[in-house]
Amino acid sequence: MIKTPRLSIIMGTYNRASFLGAAIKSIQKQTFTDWELIIASDGSIDNTSQAVEEWKKKEGRIVFINNQANQGISKNYNTAFAIAQGEYIAMIDDDDPWSDPEKLEKQIKFLDEHQEYVGCGGGVIVIDGEGREKYRYLKPETDKAIRSKMLFGNPMANSTTVFRRDAAERVGWYDGSIRYSGDRDFWLKMGRIGKLYNFPQYFSYYTMTGHNTSIDKIKPHLKTSLMVMRRYKSDYPGYPLALVLNWLQYVYAFLPKGLRKLIHASLARLKRLVVG
Repeated sequence: MIKTPRLSIIMGTYNRASFLGAAIKSIQKQTFTDWELIIASDGSIDNTSQAVEEWKKKEGRIVFINNQANQGISKNYNTAFAIAQGEYIAMIDDDDPWSDPEKLEKQIKFLDEHQEYVGCGGGVIVIDGEGREKYRYLKPETDKAIRSKMLFGNPMANSTTVFRRDAAERVGWYDGSIRYSGDRDFWLKMGRIGKLYNFPQYFSYYTMTGHNTSIDKIKPHLKTSLMVMRRYKSDYPGYPLALVLNWLQYVYAFLPKGLRKLIHASLARLKRLVVG
Protein backbone atom coordinates (compact mmCIF):
# COMPACT_ATOMS: atom_id res chain seq x y z
CA MET A 1 0.00 0.00 0.00
CA ILE A 2 1.41 3.38 -1.03
CA LYS A 3 1.50 5.91 1.80
CA THR A 4 -0.14 9.28 1.11
CA PRO A 5 2.31 12.15 1.72
CA ARG A 6 1.35 14.62 4.41
CA LEU A 7 2.49 17.58 2.30
CA SER A 8 2.18 18.38 -1.40
CA ILE A 9 4.70 20.89 -2.75
CA ILE A 10 3.55 22.73 -5.88
CA MET A 11 6.01 24.18 -8.38
CA GLY A 12 4.75 25.89 -11.53
CA THR A 13 7.32 26.44 -14.27
CA TYR A 14 7.61 27.95 -17.73
CA ASN A 15 10.82 27.85 -19.78
CA ARG A 16 13.14 27.91 -16.76
CA ALA A 17 14.78 24.51 -16.95
CA SER A 18 18.11 25.93 -15.77
CA PHE A 19 16.58 27.08 -12.46
CA LEU A 20 14.81 23.87 -11.49
CA GLY A 21 17.80 22.13 -9.94
CA ALA A 22 18.43 24.75 -7.27
CA ALA A 23 14.76 24.80 -6.25
CA ILE A 24 14.55 20.98 -6.07
CA LYS A 25 17.77 20.73 -4.06
CA SER A 26 16.42 23.25 -1.54
CA ILE A 27 13.38 21.00 -1.07
CA GLN A 28 15.55 17.91 -0.59
CA LYS A 29 17.45 19.72 2.18
CA GLN A 30 14.30 20.14 4.27
CA THR A 31 14.24 18.40 7.64
CA PHE A 32 10.57 17.56 7.01
CA THR A 33 10.59 14.73 4.48
CA ASP A 34 6.99 13.46 4.16
CA TRP A 35 6.23 15.24 0.88
CA GLU A 36 5.52 14.91 -2.80
CA LEU A 37 6.70 17.52 -5.31
CA ILE A 38 4.30 18.25 -8.17
CA ILE A 39 5.96 20.17 -11.00
CA ALA A 40 3.50 21.64 -13.53
CA SER A 41 4.99 22.93 -16.77
CA ASP A 42 2.86 25.62 -18.41
CA GLY A 43 3.54 24.70 -22.03
CA SER A 44 7.33 25.11 -21.77
CA ILE A 45 9.19 24.95 -25.08
CA ASP A 46 12.72 24.67 -23.69
CA ASN A 47 14.21 21.46 -22.23
CA THR A 48 12.05 21.53 -19.07
CA SER A 49 10.59 18.06 -19.79
CA GLN A 50 14.02 16.46 -20.14
CA ALA A 51 15.32 18.22 -17.04
CA VAL A 52 12.39 17.04 -14.89
CA GLU A 53 12.59 13.48 -16.21
CA GLU A 54 16.27 13.36 -15.25
CA TRP A 55 15.39 14.56 -11.77
CA LYS A 56 12.63 11.96 -11.45
CA LYS A 57 15.25 9.24 -11.90
CA LYS A 58 17.04 10.55 -8.81
CA GLU A 59 14.04 11.72 -6.75
CA GLY A 60 11.06 9.39 -6.55
CA ARG A 61 8.80 11.92 -4.84
CA ILE A 62 8.51 14.07 -7.99
CA VAL A 63 5.29 14.06 -10.03
CA PHE A 64 5.38 15.82 -13.41
CA ILE A 65 2.48 17.46 -15.24
CA ASN A 66 3.50 18.51 -18.74
CA ASN A 67 0.73 20.81 -19.92
CA GLN A 68 1.02 21.19 -23.69
CA ALA A 69 -0.48 24.70 -23.94
CA ASN A 70 0.48 27.84 -22.07
CA GLN A 71 -2.63 28.62 -20.03
CA GLY A 72 -1.43 31.09 -17.42
CA ILE A 73 -0.16 30.77 -13.87
CA SER A 74 -3.52 30.24 -12.15
CA LYS A 75 -4.77 27.47 -14.46
CA ASN A 76 -1.36 25.83 -14.43
CA TYR A 77 -1.34 25.73 -10.62
CA ASN A 78 -4.87 24.34 -10.60
CA THR A 79 -3.78 21.33 -12.67
CA ALA A 80 -1.30 20.54 -9.88
CA PHE A 81 -3.77 21.19 -7.06
CA ALA A 82 -6.19 18.75 -8.70
CA ILE A 83 -3.87 15.79 -8.07
CA ALA A 84 -2.26 16.94 -4.81
CA GLN A 85 -2.68 14.38 -2.03
CA GLY A 86 -1.31 16.19 1.01
CA GLU A 87 -3.17 17.53 4.02
CA TYR A 88 -1.02 20.63 3.56
CA ILE A 89 0.13 22.44 0.43
CA ALA A 90 3.45 24.32 0.08
CA MET A 91 4.23 26.65 -2.81
CA ILE A 92 7.63 27.19 -4.43
CA ASP A 93 8.47 29.18 -7.56
CA ASP A 94 10.87 27.56 -10.02
CA ASP A 95 13.49 30.31 -9.59
CA ASP A 96 13.01 30.96 -5.86
CA PRO A 97 14.63 28.17 -3.79
CA TRP A 98 14.02 27.90 -0.07
CA SER A 99 16.67 29.33 2.25
CA ASP A 100 15.83 27.66 5.58
CA PRO A 101 16.13 23.84 5.82
CA GLU A 102 13.68 23.83 8.76
CA LYS A 103 11.06 25.91 6.94
CA LEU A 104 8.50 23.15 6.41
CA GLU A 105 8.99 21.62 9.85
CA LYS A 106 8.32 24.98 11.53
CA GLN A 107 5.26 25.76 9.43
CA ILE A 108 3.57 22.37 9.72
CA LYS A 109 4.13 22.35 13.48
CA PHE A 110 2.54 25.81 13.67
CA LEU A 111 -0.53 24.80 11.64
CA ASP A 112 -0.89 21.56 13.62
CA GLU A 113 -0.98 23.55 16.85
CA HIS A 114 -3.15 26.47 15.62
CA GLN A 115 -6.27 25.13 13.95
CA GLU A 116 -7.77 28.60 13.47
CA TYR A 117 -4.99 29.47 11.00
CA VAL A 118 -5.46 28.51 7.34
CA GLY A 119 -1.95 29.37 6.16
CA CYS A 120 1.43 30.84 7.01
CA GLY A 121 4.48 32.26 5.29
CA GLY A 122 7.72 34.09 6.04
CA GLY A 123 10.38 36.52 4.91
CA VAL A 124 12.29 36.75 1.64
CA ILE A 125 15.92 37.27 0.61
CA VAL A 126 16.12 39.10 -2.74
CA ILE A 127 19.03 38.00 -4.94
CA ASP A 128 20.20 38.79 -8.45
CA GLY A 129 20.70 36.29 -11.28
CA GLU A 130 24.15 35.39 -9.95
CA GLY A 131 22.85 34.66 -6.47
CA ARG A 132 24.17 37.84 -4.85
CA GLU A 133 21.98 39.24 -2.10
CA LYS A 134 20.42 42.63 -2.86
CA TYR A 135 18.31 43.03 0.26
CA ARG A 136 15.88 41.10 2.46
CA TYR A 137 12.51 41.80 4.01
CA LEU A 138 9.98 40.34 6.41
CA LYS A 139 6.25 40.27 5.81
CA PRO A 140 3.67 41.51 8.38
CA GLU A 141 3.65 38.91 11.16
CA THR A 142 0.30 38.82 12.96
CA ASP A 143 -3.11 38.20 11.45
CA LYS A 144 -4.14 41.76 12.32
CA ALA A 145 -1.05 43.25 10.68
CA ILE A 146 -1.52 41.07 7.59
CA ARG A 147 -5.16 42.18 7.23
CA SER A 148 -4.17 45.84 7.45
CA LYS A 149 -1.97 45.37 4.34
CA MET A 150 -4.18 43.04 2.30
CA LEU A 151 -5.52 45.68 -0.11
CA PHE A 152 -2.15 47.38 -0.58
CA GLY A 153 -0.23 44.38 -1.87
CA ASN A 154 0.10 40.65 -1.27
CA PRO A 155 1.42 40.22 2.29
CA MET A 156 1.95 36.48 1.76
CA ALA A 157 5.09 35.76 -0.30
CA ASN A 158 4.18 32.86 -2.61
CA SER A 159 7.32 30.73 -2.26
CA THR A 160 7.24 30.94 1.53
CA THR A 161 3.68 29.74 2.06
CA VAL A 162 2.11 26.58 3.43
CA PHE A 163 -1.68 26.25 3.72
CA ARG A 164 -4.42 23.77 4.56
CA ARG A 165 -5.70 21.81 1.60
CA ASP A 166 -9.29 21.72 2.91
CA ALA A 167 -9.32 25.52 3.27
CA ALA A 168 -8.04 25.97 -0.28
CA GLU A 169 -10.76 23.63 -1.54
CA ARG A 170 -13.38 25.70 0.27
CA VAL A 171 -12.32 28.91 -1.50
CA GLY A 172 -12.02 27.23 -4.90
CA TRP A 173 -8.21 27.20 -5.27
CA TYR A 174 -6.89 29.79 -7.75
CA ASP A 175 -9.27 31.78 -9.94
CA GLY A 176 -8.60 30.35 -13.40
CA SER A 177 -10.30 33.33 -15.07
CA ILE A 178 -7.42 35.65 -14.19
CA ARG A 179 -3.98 35.18 -15.72
CA TYR A 180 -2.09 37.42 -13.29
CA SER A 181 -2.28 38.18 -9.54
CA GLY A 182 -3.78 34.75 -8.87
CA ASP A 183 -1.80 34.36 -5.66
CA ARG A 184 -2.99 37.72 -4.36
CA ASP A 185 -6.62 36.81 -5.07
CA PHE A 186 -6.11 33.41 -3.43
CA TRP A 187 -4.84 34.85 -0.16
CA LEU A 188 -7.58 37.47 -0.07
CA LYS A 189 -10.05 34.57 -0.29
CA MET A 190 -8.20 32.55 2.34
CA GLY A 191 -8.24 35.49 4.73
CA ARG A 192 -12.03 35.48 4.58
CA ILE A 193 -12.28 32.03 6.18
CA GLY A 194 -9.39 31.91 8.65
CA LYS A 195 -6.36 33.55 10.21
CA LEU A 196 -2.93 34.06 8.61
CA TYR A 197 0.58 34.25 10.01
CA ASN A 198 4.08 35.12 8.78
CA PHE A 199 7.15 33.90 10.63
CA PRO A 200 9.67 36.68 11.36
CA GLN A 201 12.28 34.50 9.63
CA TYR A 202 13.64 34.25 6.09
CA PHE A 203 12.23 31.22 4.30
CA SER A 204 12.86 31.81 0.59
CA TYR A 205 15.02 33.53 -1.98
CA TYR A 206 13.47 35.75 -4.63
CA THR A 207 15.50 35.92 -7.83
CA MET A 208 15.21 39.34 -9.45
CA THR A 209 16.47 39.00 -13.03
CA GLY A 210 14.50 41.67 -14.89
CA HIS A 211 12.41 38.93 -16.52
CA ASN A 212 9.94 38.34 -13.70
CA THR A 213 6.27 38.32 -14.66
CA SER A 214 5.62 41.46 -12.61
CA ILE A 215 8.16 43.31 -14.77
CA ASP A 216 7.66 41.78 -18.21
CA LYS A 217 3.85 41.84 -18.03
CA ILE A 218 3.49 44.81 -15.73
CA LYS A 219 0.46 46.48 -17.34
CA PRO A 220 -1.90 43.47 -17.34
CA HIS A 221 -0.44 42.40 -13.98
CA LEU A 222 -1.28 45.73 -12.32
CA LYS A 223 -4.62 46.06 -14.12
CA THR A 224 -5.66 42.67 -12.77
CA SER A 225 -4.35 43.63 -9.35
CA LEU A 226 -6.68 46.65 -9.33
CA MET A 227 -9.62 44.44 -10.26
CA VAL A 228 -8.77 41.90 -7.58
CA MET A 229 -8.43 44.61 -4.94
CA ARG A 230 -11.94 45.90 -5.71
CA ARG A 231 -13.40 42.41 -5.19
CA TYR A 232 -12.44 42.50 -1.53
CA LYS A 233 -12.84 46.19 -0.67
CA SER A 234 -15.48 45.40 1.95
CA ASP A 235 -13.47 42.61 3.58
CA TYR A 236 -10.31 44.48 4.58
CA PRO A 237 -9.47 48.00 5.83
CA GLY A 238 -7.88 50.92 3.95
CA TYR A 239 -9.57 50.66 0.55
CA PRO A 240 -9.48 54.41 -0.39
CA LEU A 241 -5.74 54.78 0.24
CA ALA A 242 -5.00 51.37 -1.29
CA LEU A 243 -6.91 52.40 -4.43
CA VAL A 244 -4.80 55.54 -4.79
CA LEU A 245 -1.52 53.69 -4.32
CA ASN A 246 -2.50 50.91 -6.72
CA TRP A 247 -3.51 53.45 -9.37
CA LEU A 248 -0.13 55.17 -8.98
CA GLN A 249 1.54 51.82 -9.62
CA TYR A 250 -0.59 51.35 -12.73
CA VAL A 251 0.43 54.78 -14.04
CA TYR A 252 4.06 53.79 -13.44
CA ALA A 253 3.52 50.88 -15.84
CA PHE A 254 3.21 53.36 -18.73
CA LEU A 255 6.72 54.76 -18.24
CA PRO A 256 9.28 53.72 -20.90
CA LYS A 257 10.48 50.16 -20.29
CA GLY A 258 14.12 51.24 -20.01
CA LEU A 259 13.29 53.72 -17.29
CA ARG A 260 11.16 51.18 -15.43
CA LYS A 261 14.02 48.67 -15.44
CA LEU A 262 16.37 51.28 -14.00
CA ILE A 263 14.11 52.16 -11.09
CA HIS A 264 12.17 48.92 -10.56
CA ALA A 265 14.45 47.43 -7.90
CA SER A 266 14.49 50.66 -5.87
CA LEU A 267 10.71 51.06 -6.06
CA ALA A 268 10.15 47.41 -5.19
CA ARG A 269 12.34 47.80 -2.12
CA LEU A 270 10.46 50.97 -1.10
CA LYS A 271 7.13 49.17 -1.51
CA ARG A 272 8.31 46.33 0.72
CA LEU A 273 9.22 48.82 3.45
CA VAL A 274 5.85 50.57 3.20
CA VAL A 275 3.33 47.75 2.72
CA GLY A 276 5.31 44.54 3.31
